[in-house]
Amino acid sequence: MQPIEWLGDRLRILDQTQLPHHEIYLELKNYRDIITAIRELKVRGAPAIGIAAAYGIVTGSLNIRTEDEKLFRRKIDKVMDEFAASRPTAVNLFYAIDSLKKALRGKHRIEDIRKALLVQARLIHYLEENAMSDLSRLGSELLQDGFTVLTHCNTGQLATGVSYGTALGVIKAAVEQGKHIEVYADETRPLLQGARLTVWELQKLKIPVTLITDNMAGYFMHQHKIDCVITGADRIAANGDSANKIGTYSISVLARANHVPFYIAAPTSTIDVKIRSGRQIPIEERSPSEVTHLQGISTAPPHTRASNPAFDVTPHANIAAIITEKGIIRADYKRSIKAILEEDN
Repeated sequence: MQPIEWLGDRLRILDQTQLPHHEIYLELKNYRDIITAIRELKVRGAPAIGIAAAYGIVTGSLNIRTEDEKLFRRKIDKVMDEFAASRPTAVNLFYAIDSLKKALRGKHRIEDIRKALLVQARLIHYLEENAMSDLSRLGSELLQDGFTVLTHCNTGQLATGVSYGTALGVIKAAVEQGKHIEVYADETRPLLQGARLTVWELQKLKIPVTLITDNMAGYFMHQHKIDCVITGADRIAANGDSANKIGTYSISVLARANHVPFYIAAPTSTIDVKIRSGRQIPIEERSPSEVTHLQGISTAPPHTRASNPAFDVTPHANIAAIITEKGIIRADYKRSIKAILEEDN
């Protein structure tokens, strides 16, 4: 499965809104179609959004028709701004845009700008591939043979665009080592990414999975059916506070109350050191119709008022460890995060 693939002049993505019933790939040659795909969750998951946006900006450069170098530069800046506005919470999106901007320093000829954008987009994809592989291998050390893991939302290949996921990547790596791992997957309201996507991926991997509703998590923890919780993250603050799909915070509270280790799995590209704490993380508010309707079918009375924050923030005090490709981070998170990010500098 290749959820994201660059085909030379267009981006090919697996349309996640059609899963699990239809496996449909889209080939997008217009950058605005890629922005729409990100907004409509046809491609989703923080690392995958970053990769798709990088290739989307390359596509945007190919869409610009001008020989005026200054005008071309202004237009490519506008393309980047449009991608930046597509989804506010996932920091990988902004990491990708910033890295593309840096790659353009000193480039003036249109041909050189296009070439630099493509080289950097491919590098982002390559680095995420390696990061997820290393992250998964390191995180698998936390899973003992016979463990049952609870996860929330979708954190596999679909969410990362590469061979391994974040939380599901850890599980996949543990199974590849011969460990018997079972999974409880929250359905993840309101868009059912757990039911539609996580279960679909785990079934393809032949990893035993039980689907539960979001409000069953505490019951199974209290019944001692869960050995640990692993989720992904869309943005991690400098102090370890982590934003992830709405409902993650509630699960972390339940895990702490039931003495179940709660782990975050995310590449270091998800860490935003400019954000001091979770209070500063912007939270995307999506359409109320996603709450009042389920796959287009109304589940509430007409004219019902609804709120739909797409993410919440889990405080670092509830997190037993953050699994990254550079190592497993534990409290004191502010000091540990700073140290692990400085290793390569």
